[in-house]
Amino acid sequence: MLPIDPTKKLSFTRCICDGDLVIVYERHDNMKAVKVCESSILQNRFGVFKHSDWIGKPFGSKVLSNKGGFVYVLAPTPELWTLVLSHRTQILYIADISLLVMYLEIVPGCIVLESGTGSGSLTTSLARAVAPTGHVYTFDFHEQRAASAREDFEKTGLSSLITVGVRDIQGEGFPDEFSGLADSVFLDLPQPWLAIPSAVKMLKPDGVLCSFSPCIEQVQRACDTHRSNFTDIRTFEILLRSYEVREGKMDCSQGDDAKLGSLPCKKRQCSIEGGNAQDKLSSPTVMARPCNEAKGHTGYLTFARLKCLS
Repeated sequence: MLPIDPTKKLSFTRCICDGDLVIVYERHDNMKAVKVCESSILQNRFGVFKHSDWIGKPFGSKVLSNKGGFVYVLAPTPELWTLVLSHRTQILYIADISLLVMYLEIVPGCIVLESGTGSGSLTTSLARAVAPTGHVYTFDFHEQRAASAREDFEKTGLSSLITVGVRDIQGEGFPDEFSGLADSVFLDLPQPWLAIPSAVKMLKPDGVLCSFSPCIEQVQRACDTHRSNFTDIRTFEILLRSYEVREGKMDCSQGDDAKLGSLPCKKRQCSIEGGNAQDKLSSPTVMARPCNEAKGHTGYLTFARLKCLS
């Protein structure tokens, strides 16, 4: 996940080695995680790719198959890992994660507590944010999910930054050993208000708490609980709209209006008077349009800052 050299220092020039995890990128909606093994091959519609050809190349390289087809071998960043990981639960995606990391004020060296490990999508981004000297302690009440997440963090090279525990935070609270040590706390629980009193004990003064809830009724009840110990309480809903950007030719077969799209009359006249209008219209043009499928509601992110006791 993070490019680390043999001396355990961050490095952005490290090449692919035998045993590394890479993301094989065919196109933006088709990629997969593959563990590099010198004697293995990858076979897809573009041909056969030998893993041995990848070893020694920098992450991001374009590699060729026996048929001349190609894919890119990319580093497993948190953004890409979120798109290829195994879904054991519903996960948080990039739009929510980016706001969450920002508003939790997570920087290298922070101690972060997370309840609701799930598939580990958010946990990987938290780990990168606190690296190289911070740590993420994440808890899940489901033992098998916790074990699977621990295996994933081993694969992605994040096990030194993440500790996975099995615990019902909603019923038992966070372990007392973290009292007053956490810079940030994140709750992804059905009833987050039950864990808020424990989070209060864990946070440092001025620490930030965030809870993720799919229903507004959960948000309302959590906010009621926040009022006694927190300030700066805010709730966000992120709605992401993606655009497709492609090169193509405009349709010149449907008259002047179709040729020039929706240009106003004066601009349309100027374009035609400029000469060679037909040539310009038939040349390749970069076009952008909203994607057919827009991501809708995922959940609400509620942030609150622990009051400093005078």
